Amino acid sequence: MDTGAREETWNDFRELVNMTPAGLEKWLESDDSQNAGQHQDGGESTGHASGRRIVAILRAEKGDLTDDDYRHMRKVVGYVRRHLAQRPSGDVRDSRWRYSLMNWGHDPLGG
Repeated sequence: MDTGAREETWNDFRELVNMTPAGLEKWLESDDSQNAGQHQDGGESTGHASGRRIVAILRAEKGDLTDDDYRHMRKVVGYVRRHLAQRPSGDVRDSRWRYSLMNWGHDPLGG
């Protein structure tokens, strides 16, 4: 991935991931987090696994991030943007929609 693409990815990721590493880590320990999203074969949901990876990316030094990290960051940006476009009507405070987004590091109520 070239420098320009990395910088664009970094900026988009930092704009959309509005939860702190500690806040996201605490959220991922909750039952609401672990029950949100699609689970394959009764295991961990895709979003929950992504959340753990996001914590590691947020804690890493920018210069230590790999192309694989940047690919995951692009995946996070794409997911969050698509999911935000599907916002349900009404109060989303205790919704699976919000919980799923939070697993991906974005709290639509403000991280």
